[in-house]
Amino acid sequence: MGARKLVAILLLAGGVLALVYGGFTYTKESHDVKLGPVEFSVKEKERVNLPVWAGVGAIVVGAGLLLAGGRRG
Repeated sequence: MGARKLVAILLLAGGVLALVYGGFTYTKESHDVKLGPVEFSVKEKERVNLPVWAGVGAIVVGAGLLLAGGRRG
């Protein structure tokens, strides 16, 4: 499998996932406090929203790469 085809497939998969889920979440640990033997920490969930145009753009570019790769002789 060539690098172009691999990138195209990754872009297509990423674009579809961006459209289906609309973003992703991750947990950020912050606010550490140590009082003697006791430790406190706060975990915050952060969400990153992906715009629809980014998902559609990734699908279009991935499909374009796949189609352009198929035309080579």
